[in-house]
Amino acid sequence: MNLPGKIIFLVLLSIGLSSPAQSPESYRKLLTRQTQSGKLGAPEYFANYVKDGILRISLDDAIKLALQNNSAVRIQQTQAEAQKFILLGDYQRFDPLFQAIASVSRYSTPGSSELQGIGQTSTAALNSLTQLGQISYSQTFETGTTIDGTISSTKSSTNSSFNYFNPYFNSILNFNFIQPLLRNAGVFANKAPLIIARRTLQQSRASFEAQVNDAIFQLVNQYWAVVQARGNLQVEQDSLSLAEASYQRDKRALELGALPPLDIYRSQSEVAARHLQAIQGEYTLKQAEEELRLTIGADQDASTHALNLNLTEKPEPVGELDSTNMDEALKNALGGRPELEATGYALENDETNIRLAHNHLLPDLSLTGFYDTTGLGGNRYDLNTGALVSQGGLFSSFNQLSGFRFPGYGASLTLNLPIKNRGAQASLGGALVSRRRDLYTARQTREEIILQVSDAVRQLEEAKLTLAAGKLSYDLAQKSLAAEQRKYELGAETNFFVLDAQSKLAQADLELLQTQVNYQIACASVQHATGNLLQPYHVQIKEIEQ
Repeated sequence: MNLPGKIIFLVLLSIGLSSPAQSPESYRKLLTRQTQSGKLGAPEYFANYVKDGILRISLDDAIKLALQNNSAVRIQQTQAEAQKFILLGDYQRFDPLFQAIASVSRYSTPGSSELQGIGQTSTAALNSLTQLGQISYSQTFETGTTIDGTISSTKSSTNSSFNYFNPYFNSILNFNFIQPLLRNAGVFANKAPLIIARRTLQQSRASFEAQVNDAIFQLVNQYWAVVQARGNLQVEQDSLSLAEASYQRDKRALELGALPPLDIYRSQSEVAARHLQAIQGEYTLKQAEEELRLTIGADQDASTHALNLNLTEKPEPVGELDSTNMDEALKNALGGRPELEATGYALENDETNIRLAHNHLLPDLSLTGFYDTTGLGGNRYDLNTGALVSQGGLFSSFNQLSGFRFPGYGASLTLNLPIKNRGAQASLGGALVSRRRDLYTARQTREEIILQVSDAVRQLEEAKLTLAAGKLSYDLAQKSLAAEQRKYELGAETNFFVLDAQSKLAQADLELLQTQVNYQIACASVQHATGNLLQPYHVQIKEIEQ
């Protein structure tokens, strides 16, 4: 090999060896079992919570079931799943390309000149047969360098008597490279789309966590809505039982003549009114249960949909009531909310786009180089006698290639300098506007989170105060009913006051249940606002993403 050939060969070899692994991702690693499946499986893990034909679940159980089976959560997860393959697709420009070509052609043309070497008869024809085989390899590297190498061999046969190689084999070995020197030069300019795509994937995962945070909080509200509806129904049924007992006493008193006939209607109408409330409460409970079933995926299968629900959580707070410091809650929220993480990735992508747009404003200057060598082989004839001088073929042409005896090489610099680069200017302007928009979005998201934390902390403080007031109101309502019942038994008052005290006790009981549920929701609201609601379920969220 001569000196220029050695230099170009070493340059191409060093480029290939120094280039890092092109993609840490692969199609097989990114493709999950769920994505491959063309069918949706049955709801999972419900069998773990079924006992005696009843679905017994705590709040934590309900959240785990929802994360595993909720359709809305799964739809949101596919958005992040799709972004993985968008990232994989951005590696396409670095994918090596192997190409193989095989062709054959035959031509026959009438003779028109003695120089064709086919004689002078009217039927003389120049016949030729050409067979081509070619293999090429090309690749673009992260530095922007594009190389390609081609080895080809052509076998040609003819009936011309002027060819002293017949058939002859013409083999060519060729190397080319193109290296941008300004625009699209260097690792950053070529890897920027990958950097942006990877950050976009991280942004989509952070957005998914934010959506899961909202979904969990929605489920918490639905869970306690069922608990409250069931408690309300129990209170209304107990109130109905008290009204029926009062009606039976009044009915007995009427039969004994101790009660005026018109007074019976008061207790009778109270029974009817409370019976109506019990019916309404029963259907309110059914509606709340159906919403919870939908969220946890219990209605995806007929066997699980038919199960009765038994929610094991009690609304009464256990132990000391929670207390949250506003400053600490804000610190946790600003450091743990995935929405802020997503806006951070968006701003980082904006900076990358701006830097890339500046690169595209540079002149397009590129260095191009090539090196090739040729080998010739075949059967050689003496043109005077027509005798075979030597035999040769494909391998003899390849032997000449390996010796680099007939080289060709060159290099060139190409400069493309647009007078107005409006496309690149527009891209830069768009990137700057996008950064400005995302800065406002980040500020707005921060403001919303601060407001959510403030509201959640105040809601918790209010819930603690109303909880204490509700307990006091219920205790006083119990004592009032006992007093009115005693007065009625002594004949000091009519049953109107007893029925009124019963209604007030039922109302106090409902209000106490409401304050208990409000306290539980307020605690979850603080966790949701600070991002702590996600903490116990990060492992399961990762399993969903895989």
